[in-house]
Amino acid sequence: MITSKELRNAWIKFYEERGHLNIGAVSLIGDGSTGVMFNVAGMQSLMPYLLGAPHPSGKTRLCNVQGCVRTVDIESVGDPTHFTFFEMMGNWSLGDYFKQEKTRWSYDLLTKVFGLNGDEICSTVFEGNDAAPRDEETASLLRDIGIRPEHIFYLPKEDNWWELEGTTGTPCGPDNEWFYPRHNKPCGPDCGPACGCGRYVEIGNDVYMQYVKTADGYNALSSKNVDTGFGLDRLLAFLNGLTDGYKTDLFAPVISYLEEKSGLSYDDNEEARKAMRIVADHMRTSTMLIGDVKGILPSNVGAGYILRRLLRRAIRYTRQLGIDTSALADVSRIYIEKIYDEAYPLLVEKEEYIIDEIMKEVARFEATLVTGMKEFTKCISGIQRKNEFMSQKDPAYVPETEISGKQAFRLYDTYGFPLELTEELAAEQGLTVDAAGFAEAFKEHQQKSKQEGTFKGGLAEQNEITARLHTATHLLNAALKSVLNDSSINQKGSNITTERLRFDFNFERKLTAEELAAVEAWVNEAIAADVEVTLETMTYDQAKAAGAIGVFTDKYGDEVKVYTIGKYSKEICGGPHAAHTGELHHFRIAKEEASSAGVRRIKAVLD
Repeated sequence: MITSKELRNAWIKFYEERGHLNIGAVSLIGDGSTGVMFNVAGMQSLMPYLLGAPHPSGKTRLCNVQGCVRTVDIESVGDPTHFTFFEMMGNWSLGDYFKQEKTRWSYDLLTKVFGLNGDEICSTVFEGNDAAPRDEETASLLRDIGIRPEHIFYLPKEDNWWELEGTTGTPCGPDNEWFYPRHNKPCGPDCGPACGCGRYVEIGNDVYMQYVKTADGYNALSSKNVDTGFGLDRLLAFLNGLTDGYKTDLFAPVISYLEEKSGLSYDDNEEARKAMRIVADHMRTSTMLIGDVKGILPSNVGAGYILRRLLRRAIRYTRQLGIDTSALADVSRIYIEKIYDEAYPLLVEKEEYIIDEIMKEVARFEATLVTGMKEFTKCISGIQRKNEFMSQKDPAYVPETEISGKQAFRLYDTYGFPLELTEELAAEQGLTVDAAGFAEAFKEHQQKSKQEGTFKGGLAEQNEITARLHTATHLLNAALKSVLNDSSINQKGSNITTERLRFDFNFERKLTAEELAAVEAWVNEAIAADVEVTLETMTYDQAKAAGAIGVFTDKYGDEVKVYTIGKYSKEICGGPHAAHTGELHHFRIAKEEASSAGVRRIKAVLD
């Protein structure tokens, strides 16, 4: 048996002995440079150096164990192999060693350190195509180190090639993937790593960046890189002879705790097993995100929304197990104190803060869940009663299997149930949700609110439109600071007409589509909250002491007006403004562009 701590240490020691610098892990939270919300791969933070920039350490051999978060397949969590947080063990050569050293080291690691039988190890290499040749060099090196020829498989580009899609001028090349058979019973004459029968376990891969992609094909690179990635969670399970990743020491203490609290057996109860996996996985990821060096908190926008969804799913499945949700604090403590205390010491430093924030979210959702679940149950009962009645009346009647969009919107509008929660609950009852109908109901609600809130009357309709847009600029300013995690962002100019707002702010790069969507969502959360916009008159020094944001200080007199928008914004301004954020209806970014060097411009409208 090998523990997770031993596996991490073995990886780092092996490569440090071969001249690699352990660069440690970076934040789980994306920095915006790659257009993704979280770090989803070990090499993500090293992309500039793989693309040619010198590493700040001056070293060309690097290694680490990097935490990653992927939530695109969150619905798959509950099976034996899917996790939203996982760790990638990596090592890199930046123009240093290449295929000969790397194939030997990977083989030695698997056989001499982890004790795998070299006669059973299998490997896949690039089969070649019209644009790039067959990777016979790697295949030859694999045979030289002891891989049996019949265990070397040539696979197409989609299996054994790495490149940045849709780009030119960037490094790319074939990869060499390592596999090991679970058993010696082939599914057929062509059984191999690509057949998907489950016989072969993928252990890791070595990417050889030896080409540069051009408009006409691929040219050889003079400086070649190696990018290695081995999944710690997957390898840990395999080395311990497990097919269920939740039975490793990364989860076992939590699963045992949930069994004790619920009185249910993980092994003997399929429904309980799924719920325990979801609670264990989501609480691990939530603990990591809150305790990260750039830690986030649950919210209704961006990464905070993903965190909120993870926590609320964990809360729901904890209740399903019959466990008091206060137990989630203990689950988090197990991860902090017993499992990740050595690898992520910052978690230990932030332990009480992490637990406090988790329990705040538990309290918030508990109140929503109790009332909302009653309404959801009524909805389900209504469908069941109708189906039963109509089936008795008409044997040819086709039972309803869908919750209407209006019903789903009521759960959202009145009880705070996001659409995906209603969809999950419905699926458990064998039902679906009319998502298109939900969207239509949402649109109708917006239009109705707009019609009821519009003040009609010539010029007065116009002090009203501009007042709403003026309030929107304050929310936009605050949203940019929050989403981009940059308190130095400030207004550099603005212009408001009766049709749109224009807002200039200091920032060095174009915002990603994901960031713009998060900014929109942040502002619309404040609008949906319908908080009061209050005005206070005070001295400039008092305004600064109160935390008010101010720009163009040379324009301020002895006294200033400070507009406060709930918890969202406090800013010095001359006005005019809306009385409540709900008057803004809906905020939409129409365009984002450069205004001047180091200054970006956003144009937005209120729908």
